[in-house]
Amino acid sequence: MFNLHLTAEQIEFRDTVRSFAMNEIRPLAIHPERLESFDKPLLRVLLDKASELGLRTLTLSEESGGVGADTMTSCIVFEELAAGDVDIAIMLGQTSLLGDLLFDSWMENDQKVSFLPQFIEDETFHLSCAGGIPEILNSWCYHGNLHEKPKAELTAVRESNEWIIDGSVSYVANAPIAELFIVMAETGSNGTGADGTIGLLVSRNTPGFTINASKNAVGESDINWRHGCGTGVEFNSCKVPLENQICKHEKTLVIGEHYSRQISLQTAAINLGLGRAAFDAAVEYAKIRRQGGRNIVEHQAIGKKIADMAIKLELASTIIWKAAWVADHPEAVADRSISDLPQHTIASIFTAEAVHEVTLIAAECFGAMGVMRDMPVQKYVNDGFMFLHSDINDITTRLPIAEKVVNYRRSKAA
Repeated sequence: MFNLHLTAEQIEFRDTVRSFAMNEIRPLAIHPERLESFDKPLLRVLLDKASELGLRTLTLSEESGGVGADTMTSCIVFEELAAGDVDIAIMLGQTSLLGDLLFDSWMENDQKVSFLPQFIEDETFHLSCAGGIPEILNSWCYHGNLHEKPKAELTAVRESNEWIIDGSVSYVANAPIAELFIVMAETGSNGTGADGTIGLLVSRNTPGFTINASKNAVGESDINWRHGCGTGVEFNSCKVPLENQICKHEKTLVIGEHYSRQISLQTAAINLGLGRAAFDAAVEYAKIRRQGGRNIVEHQAIGKKIADMAIKLELASTIIWKAAWVADHPEAVADRSISDLPQHTIASIFTAEAVHEVTLIAAECFGAMGVMRDMPVQKYVNDGFMFLHSDINDITTRLPIAEKVVNYRRSKAA
């Protein structure tokens, strides 16, 4: 049955990351220079320190040199990390999940010999994916049949013993820090993707590959309303050896449901960490702010707000842990101990709504100061909005829950 007892290893991981996040990350994460500008300074030193704790290779299998953490452990760790800073958690989470997918599922043995040692030994070695995951490229609209694939951003043409990549992607997560890119390109000569999607490994310094400078200044049209770091990339006759193609013998790159569940749950856990940070800020302020001859934490109205936030965060934590446990124990669904509803989707949606409400309540605890740009709570509100309105919490994400309930699925093609 669903067990809330953590193992000794999980408790040790949690406490270690919690101490690091509270004592080292959070003080710098809420420094005024990171609260004033959309172009937030990258806390690269702290990112590297977090990597040294094993968080960059958290979900990579032990056989490949990683920690081999299960979904539950991953959620626990990234929640604690995000309570210090959401951006660091997002960047490390991206590398962690891509590392698991790439080295444990997609790479051939000879490719591992070339790339895996670098990834394991270099704490600054991060991963990124340009061009999108195939399932995302082939997404479909609930309110109509999908008649054609969207036009590819990147194309690859084979010449002799090389693939030549052309095109650009407007935003690639982790691009400013990544050393190795998984590039999804269409092999159709006219860019329609008639021959399918292939994955190619492209190193940062490959000729013909350009990582654009970040443009997130206030007043510009392309302000980055995303967590973590990212920027656009361009390919201009970028030549990649044939041996850099991953999943050579597959018609399409296979991404299992487990990976999709991990993405949703890891993001939900990071979102929950944000909610905890907003909650902590509100409680700390309520303990020192005096009004009416006593600290406002003693006022009934503030007490209700604190209780409401605590309830929402506790429920979000419970649903995330349940969904993570189900992801690690699929037999619970197979034997009908747990419903077959997509628990990871439910956890993601509920957490986004709950944390959004928590950040707003936290801002109310600060009164008029809650909207001031030099107060961390306004950052938490903005971060909560971004999670709430992300593409993994929109209406098309919710509708598969209804489809599961009524046993219905709209056709992808006419």
